[in-house]
Amino acid sequence: MATVTFDNASRVYPGQERPAVDNLNIEIGDGEFLVLVGPSGCGKSTSLRMLAGLEEIDAGRILIGDRDVTDVPPKDRDIAMVFQNYALYPHMTVADNMGFALKIAGTPKAEIRKRVEDAAEILDLTEYLDRKPKALSGGQRQRVAMGRAIVRSPQVFLMDEPLSNLDAKLRVSTRTQIASLQRRLGVTTVYVTHDQTEAMTMGDRVAVLDRGVLQQIDSPRRMYDHPNNVFVAGFIGSPAMNLFDAPLSDQGVEFGGAIIPVDRSTLSETDETHVTVGVRPEDLEIAPDNQGLAVEVDLVEELGADAFIYGRRVGSEETAKPFIARVDARRPPAKGETVYFRPSPEHTHLFDAKNGQRLGD
Repeated sequence: MATVTFDNASRVYPGQERPAVDNLNIEIGDGEFLVLVGPSGCGKSTSLRMLAGLEEIDAGRILIGDRDVTDVPPKDRDIAMVFQNYALYPHMTVADNMGFALKIAGTPKAEIRKRVEDAAEILDLTEYLDRKPKALSGGQRQRVAMGRAIVRSPQVFLMDEPLSNLDAKLRVSTRTQIASLQRRLGVTTVYVTHDQTEAMTMGDRVAVLDRGVLQQIDSPRRMYDHPNNVFVAGFIGSPAMNLFDAPLSDQGVEFGGAIIPVDRSTLSETDETHVTVGVRPEDLEIAPDNQGLAVEVDLVEELGADAFIYGRRVGSEETAKPFIARVDARRPPAKGETVYFRPSPEHTHLFDAKNGQRLGD
């Protein structure tokens, strides 16, 4: 096991002016599970491939432990990678697939067999060792790919969207298995995904990237409660946070017909007359006195214990952006109804209207 350090690491693809990864600085602890997340093209897979040695580094460096591996070939970095497409040899058995890297390295047959059997027991694959990949389900193939990484006993696991080929139900169960397995093995792991639900449920810490730039790295809870900027606020959370411009007054922020009190020290951080307000769907309540933000209900999404309404703000030009609120599942408002919402003041997020940075703690 080892730490991993991205030290001002950058990658610019030939013919491109903007870096795919721009001055990335991350320190990953020994045995930590770090998730890189962001939209397509944000640089997360490029960052992983830089760590693996599959992409050149144009500036900065990467360390595994105290060793600078910036110019070290992939085979000498002591890492194991799990790909999205499994990359199994179809003509080999499960056991042969799992032990192939050890065979190439000249490991004795008896040791290969022992390591493969130990990994198969951990992954519940013992009864499938003599089968070919075509006889396995998608989830079982992914576990074989995991087993191939485990038998090598690397210092670092790298996982590039390993669950994207699985159906929704299997993804949920497999992500639980991967997180549990990583904690049991204690191997430093860097995991790439575009799915922020995966990121929030699996990682010890989450790093959010956008256009090659690290936006925030934090624990899932801290990131959810204290997003650094508008991008992180809108990206992390399902359903997404409501974000809109609101005028400032002497008492605080105008929220429809209501005033949300805000500490004056927070408002002093901006010289704008408006701020960007962020409120998560679960932090809104219906205002019985109609003193709040008026929302016309377009859709009621009933999920059993919860219900979410999707609507449009009455009188707002931002009709393309739906307003989302969690409501009582037993008494949800009807489609077409106008409902007034007020946010919980302690869970209202404020951002600078110009640069998008968080205001206050």
